[in-house]
Formats: sequence, structure tokens, C-alpha cells
Amino acid sequence: MNAKLIASAALMSLLVGGHALAQDAAIPKQTVNEQLRARLPEKIRTEGKMISVNNGSFPPYEIVTGTKMEGASEDLSQAIAQLLGIKIEHATVGGLPAELTGINAGRYQFAIGPVGDFKSREEANDFVDWVQEFVVFAVQKGNPQGITSLDTACGNRIAVMSGGSAERVIQVQAEKCKTDGKKPIEIQSYTDQPSSILAVRSKRADAFFSSQAPLTYFVAQANGQLELTGVGQKNGFEDLFQGAVVQKGSELGPLLNDTIKVLMDNGTYAAIMKKWGLENNMIKQPGINLGGQLPK
Repeated sequence: MNAKLIASAALMSLLVGGHALAQDAAIPKQTVNEQLRARLPEKIRTEGKMISVNNGSFPPYEIVTGTKMEGASEDLSQAIAQLLGIKIEHATVGGLPAELTGINAGRYQFAIGPVGDFKSREEANDFVDWVQEFVVFAVQKGNPQGITSLDTACGNRIAVMSGGSAERVIQVQAEKCKTDGKKPIEIQSYTDQPSSILAVRSKRADAFFSSQAPLTYFVAQANGQLELTGVGQKNGFEDLFQGAVVQKGSELGPLLNDTIKVLMDNGTYAAIMKKWGLENNMIKQPGINLGGQLPK
């Protein structure tokens, strides 16, 4: 078996094993809300569907296998679709930049995400935030390199998602390491979460710097090989919200916000989040463009 096939098999075992994390839980089925449905653009009502774009697996929110998606984001998508009386289909592209470009070009109506909401991104897109997130490190068991914060990342090989906010923060830290006379950071940028975590499991990287929710998921599936560190620290971020993404000024933004609010009010959102172990990421109400500013 060649290296590429071995890597693919390893990634598949990570994702398939993760299904055990989600408890069997009944997600309430929704009935069509005619007031919300009437606010859909006519083209979407006529076609009866929207396409949500993603950039690959982001467990436990998005678990992509071929053309099929599972996870908390898929469960939320189906609840939204039921309320609006349409179908929501999923498309996968390579990397976050391609995802955002596809939305702005009109190839896709939105991304359910959740995608990190930052003021810099709000210049080109609107965000309908439905979770709060934290950014930490996943390291090998025992944390052999002693990575507990951004400052201790100096001199280590740090994996990040290409084009994501964590990549920008680690790039800033890499420059700070040089300025402080410390050993440089080797930044390894990957297009998806499974590839990034596999780099740590295979010891090609010393840590993966990313959102706490997916890292918690991957650590739980790693048979004791990994652990989290840097938990409870800012790690270069202020309050971090993540959400669905639409074109700037799109009428879909307020509509999705109000639709998710209905799902929060009727208990469906809580049922979905608890099913996937995301209780610590819940927020009380959705909001548009809640994102803070990344460090200068």
C-alpha cells in the first residue's frame, strides 16, 4: 500500500471511529414555518433547495465522507431545511479561501460552518453566529515538547488549517519568536482538520493549533495518543464566535439568524449540540457579525 493510500485509510479510521462519540438522540422534526419560508429568495423557493459549501471534515460539526456529510452542522442544516420547506445539499471545496470565494461568486448560497467570525472577514461576508469557540493545542500524550501556550510554541513544528485564523495567529507568534531571539516556529499548513491531526499522531508535527471542539473530538478518538493543552487561555484570540456565512448584505443572513433562533427557542439546537458533545460551545441566541478583532 503506497503512502497516499495509508494516509487515506488513517483519515477514514479517524472519522468512522468518531461516530461512537455522538449519542443516539432524537432530534425533533420541524414543521414548515410559512413566515420564514416566505422570506426566502424566489429562486430558492422555486428550486426548492440551497447549497451549503464546506472545506472538508471539521468534526464534530462536519464529518465529510465522499459526498455525504454528518455531524452537528448537518443536523442543524436538516432542521433549518425542514423549517423552510426546502432541501439543503452540501458541496466540498479545498480550503477556506475557496469556500468563501464560492459563496461570494454565487456558486453556493451559504456555508453552515461554523466558520470563525472576525472583523476582517466581515468586510466581505456576513456571519450568522451560532457557537462560541476556543483555540488550543493538541499534542502527543505527555506533551513531550512542553507546549502550553503561544510563547512555548517557539522552536516547534505547529500544524494549522491553511487560510484560517489560527494560521494568522501562529504566523504573528512566529515573528515574535524571532524578535525575542527564540528558536523559530515551523508552520505546517494543511487544507483540512484530519490531515492536520494526523501530522501530530504520526509525529511529523509537535502540535495542532485549532478550535477546541474538533480537537476534543480527535483526542477522544486517538486511543490515548493525544491530549489537549493551552486550555483556558486566550491564545491570541478575544471572544471567538463561529457561524454560518453568506454574501455581504444578503437577505439570507437575517433569515438564517431568525430560523436558528426558532431552533434555539424550541430546544432543537440544544438537542443537536448535546448529541455531539458540544454543550460548552452553546450560545443563548444567534447573532449577526458578533466577531471580535484578531491581534494586530
